[in-house]
Amino acid sequence: MTAATERRSDGVDESGETTVEVRGTGRLYDALPSPRFEYTFEGTTLREFLDAFFADYDVEDLLIAGTPEEAVAHGWAPPPEELPDDFTANPEGDRTRAYARVAVNGHFNEHLGGFDTVLHDGDRVALMYPFMFCC
Repeated sequence: MTAATERRSDGVDESGETTVEVRGTGRLYDALPSPRFEYTFEGTTLREFLDAFFADYDVEDLLIAGTPEEAVAHGWAPPPEELPDDFTANPEGDRTRAYARVAVNGHFNEHLGGFDTVLHDGDRVALMYPFMFCC
């Protein structure tokens, strides 16, 4: 069996490579070779994808927050005294910049497994910056 055909029944590639469809929006639309393309990397997690992708494309500064301050938008209304949820922040190094998001198959990574989300061949990884825009 060749590396290209070494697939388990659960869709995991035994060769160690994963091929995903990358979609870029906003400033990433212009920074990438195409707004939509396939990308193959060694590994199976979003973290491994991002490490490989940032080595090939110089867009890490558009997406990843280097400090907690870069992950927070300024000028928002003050939070209520009692929050309706725990709103635990992603660990440092796993935070996107304010207004930047990473989604897998339409779901924000923090609602999945964070940067440890497992990716399968054919998954769609959207790199969005800005995620939202206001006047």
